[in-house]
Amino acid sequence: MRLIFSLIFLFLSTLALHAEEVGTPLKADQMRENLKEINRFLEDSNNIWMKKYANFRAYRNIVAEIESVKERLSLFQKRSKTLANQNEVATLERRLETLEKQRELMQEYKDNPFKELIQPLERGEVASVTNPILIIQAFSHIRQSKQELETLERNFESLKRVVESLKTKEALLYELVVLEGIEEEVMEYKETQNALGELESTQNIFSTTLGLYRKKVEEQTQRLTEQIKAQAVKAVYIGVAVLLLFVLALLMKMGIKKYIHDNERIYTANKIINFANLTLIIFILLFAYLENVTYLVTVLGFASAGLAIAMKDLFMSVLGWIVIVIGGAVHVGDRIRVTKDGSTYIGDVLDISILRITMHEGITLTTYMENRRAGRIIFVPNNYIFTTMFANYTHSGMKTVWDGIDFTITFESNHRKMVQIALDITKKYAKGYTEITRKQLNRLRDRYSLRNTNVEPRAFTMLEPNGIRISIWYQTNAYAALTLRSTISGEIVDALLAEPDIEIAYPTTTVRAPKEPLPPSDGAIPPVHL
Repeated sequence: MRLIFSLIFLFLSTLALHAEEVGTPLKADQMRENLKEINRFLEDSNNIWMKKYANFRAYRNIVAEIESVKERLSLFQKRSKTLANQNEVATLERRLETLEKQRELMQEYKDNPFKELIQPLERGEVASVTNPILIIQAFSHIRQSKQELETLERNFESLKRVVESLKTKEALLYELVVLEGIEEEVMEYKETQNALGELESTQNIFSTTLGLYRKKVEEQTQRLTEQIKAQAVKAVYIGVAVLLLFVLALLMKMGIKKYIHDNERIYTANKIINFANLTLIIFILLFAYLENVTYLVTVLGFASAGLAIAMKDLFMSVLGWIVIVIGGAVHVGDRIRVTKDGSTYIGDVLDISILRITMHEGITLTTYMENRRAGRIIFVPNNYIFTTMFANYTHSGMKTVWDGIDFTITFESNHRKMVQIALDITKKYAKGYTEITRKQLNRLRDRYSLRNTNVEPRAFTMLEPNGIRISIWYQTNAYAALTLRSTISGEIVDALLAEPDIEIAYPTTTVRAPKEPLPPSDGAIPPVHL
């Protein structure tokens, strides 16, 4: 019985040994097919990790070859200077120079070839969200941080796949080396071990870096999100306050229009309300978003000196606006005259802002005689009130001004009669304005010292080289002086032409004929004088 069992065991062992010998080639072929699949993945052009490692390995090979060439070069330089040795030295020097240039080009792979793949970009610390403008910056930082984290996570996943493939390749090569021991496979196995060791070390570092960066992104995102929410709530409160100020200002303006009927007072009140409203809004924004008021005062103190020089005209305009508003030299609706660089502009004030006066040029004697243009919008900087001739035709409620008409009659004319005619015509058309002016001047006596309040039309007679000049002065509407001037001038011309003893003087030339000579005694024809 024991003999039978021994024979059976021997048969089965022989059969198993034969089956193993037959199956070994089949198993090796399958492993090599698997290795081809793994190598296709590792050698793919999109596999950035193996590319980096290949460059890193090439750099190390170059460094090792440089050391080998240096040793050989040192050895040949010590030998005798034969022609063969000199040629070898020259060859080694050229080779060393080439290798040095290659090493210089691949310097980025000296330490860590995977640094740009495993380390996040340095963006610096984001500032705290202290105002609505920084909310956009905070959102941008959160978005960029999340994108960077997603990129690192993708890199980490791709590295894991590469490491797993290298581990599989190492196991397959190990089995092939054990089974067959082919030298090429042994070399490939060692190279795979080196690559796996380098990438596994990188994976461990990357895992730690990624974990720390993920926590940092989460903390920053949470902090910035809370600050954004706080600033949003704060902005809503400030917006409600500003809206209430606008509504209050609107209600005040409606009340002013309802209970005040003087347009000038309505305009002034609206300006005051707008200025107060704007000031309150500025203060609300400053105290809401300015963390250190002392810092603002310090900055303004240093900046004011430079601004005062660089923006002198601007500050002077603001100061001029204060003088105009407080002093009351000019009001909206006044007719003013401004002279600058030989040009004169007369018009009605449309608006007085912080920086300038806006006026509408009217049709006046100045536009008729000098500018030949009217209806333009003139912008007068407020600082002109300190440096330029400013005239107000309607200051303190005055609505009239003196205007004059000059004309010349001949010396032979009855000048007394003409003066009386001109005065009668002037009094007729200027009577209403004369009474208005008298009442206005009586009201001005409480504010100004007025010595001469005679507002009746006046006539002046002056001797001129070509006749007697008569100048008639009268009160007229400050806004329509040219109209009354035209009317009175036409009446005076009609009256002057109707008087036979009055003639208008104008430049003339008198030609006198020479005296006739005595006729000659011999009866000759007298000469003709041309």
